[in-house]
Amino acid sequence: MGPLDALWHLLNFFAPALGVGLITTALARLLWRRELRRIAFARLAGWAIGGCALGLLAALVIFERDGKMAGYALMLACGSLTLWWAGLRGTRT
Repeated sequence: MGPLDALWHLLNFFAPALGVGLITTALARLLWRRELRRIAFARLAGWAIGGCALGLLAALVIFERDGKMAGYALMLACGSLTLWWAGLRGTRT
């Protein structure tokens, strides 16, 4: 495998984290508009994407392969948890 192939594998591995992180951030901003209005979208998206990427890496270590549904569930759980931590922790509902 050449360096370009390795780069494509790495980018394709983290692509779901990017997509899910952006979508969950946009949905959270729509649902909790009042609570999240003071926090920048880029900050929330960065936390969510980072959490999703860590979830994917943890799933790769735990299951020893990529593409399992449990791995994607772990990615979503980690992304949601970091999104809550970055934006909604400490706010009243």
